[in-house]
Amino acid sequence: MGFTFAAFSYILALILDAFLIFLGVFHIIAFDELKTDFKNPIDQCNTLNPLIVPEYATHIFFNIVFLVAGEFVTVLLNIPLIAYHIHRYAHRPAGMRGVGLYDPTTIMNSDQMTRVTREGWFKLAFYLLSFFYYLYGMIVSLIKVAN
Repeated sequence: MGFTFAAFSYILALILDAFLIFLGVFHIIAFDELKTDFKNPIDQCNTLNPLIVPEYATHIFFNIVFLVAGEFVTVLLNIPLIAYHIHRYAHRPAGMRGVGLYDPTTIMNSDQMTRVTREGWFKLAFYLLSFFYYLYGMIVSLIKVAN
């Protein structure tokens, strides 16, 4: 039984996507804590901002691995979220110092809170659907090798 680079890329993506699902759940819980005044905005933004670059880098990394493996359909499915990540980071608040997206002075605005909560749910749904797609891709690539 052989093992291809495509199978390895799907296994790697499954592991890293589980990490992204965890981050998605963490973001949703964090913004719910802000809505209910359980935490203050400065502490929450200081907790969330350092997680932005690792999330984006992880997503881009395993898509580069898919690109090297020749899994172009999988890369095409991920391009919209990668483009959104790049756009979102390029258009972050002007007063931001350091890495991150969330400004403690504006995060409590209702339109901001609605947007980041909706964004968190969308990304969580995308990562969950991607997880099952990567599982399917791994199984297919392993079956191709076995035949």
